[in-house]
Amino acid sequence: MHMKLGLTLSRLATALVAVVAIGAAQAAVTTVPQSALVASDYYYTDLIGGGIGNVVVTTGGGNAANVGQADGRNDDGFRFVNLGFNVNFFGNTYSSLYINTNGNVSFGNGISAYVPTGPTGANAPLISPFFGDVDTRNTASGVVHVRTDVANQIIVTWDNVGYYNLQGAPTNSFQLVLRGEDYGVPVGEGSIGFFYKDMGWERTATSTTAAVGFGDGQGNAKVLEGSNTAGLFPVLDNHHIWFDPNLNPVSQVPEPGALALLGIGLLAGIGARARKSA
Repeated sequence: MHMKLGLTLSRLATALVAVVAIGAAQAAVTTVPQSALVASDYYYTDLIGGGIGNVVVTTGGGNAANVGQADGRNDDGFRFVNLGFNVNFFGNTYSSLYINTNGNVSFGNGISAYVPTGPTGANAPLISPFFGDVDTRNTASGVVHVRTDVANQIIVTWDNVGYYNLQGAPTNSFQLVLRGEDYGVPVGEGSIGFFYKDMGWERTATSTTAAVGFGDGQGNAKVLEGSNTAGLFPVLDNHHIWFDPNLNPVSQVPEPGALALLGIGLLAGIGARARKSA
């Protein structure tokens, strides 16, 4: 039996224990309306320039994690990252995280879980732009990238990634922007951003749904409306959303980065006309 499928029963038992614990603790789960999503067709890195960063090479994980493989192709892998800044999340401060292939980042330990029972279903605090069964082993799939060149900010991109089992099409493209406590957040942006380009799948060989949101590892969570129900991926397709430090959606104004690009374009045009007239 395939190792991944062979672990299903033990994971199911773990999930049942977690459900009982969550119920006993009366965990709080709140929902973010889909109306908070803003139509767009770009990554945040398309606004600021500089690309999506380096390939994420795994340091651990589950099935076919391919630890240390330079091209980053894996299934259920994760990578440990020292941030160099502090992030406050559900009242706790963290200076490191794990980038998990399956569409999320976590604090405290890596997550190789591939079936999303929602952000509340993981045994560690996590941020999930799209918790689904990503599989990048097919060469038609893209891989996960990370960018850390801006102070107090990390950007993780699941760029044109496929899904389990070894499927290279269709693909999903989504990006997480995470900022530290000392980042000067521009008006209209936030401390956490989810950006989505073309989103082509949620159904895989192991799951039929995906989850978007935040969990503290103890059952408390904030999730996007429609998480863990069929049909979420087309809702995300070509949209983005910013969250403030309290994980509330940021009221949207014209995207500051887009305005900056427009301003640069106008200045360039003025300069060109001035040089021509001279």
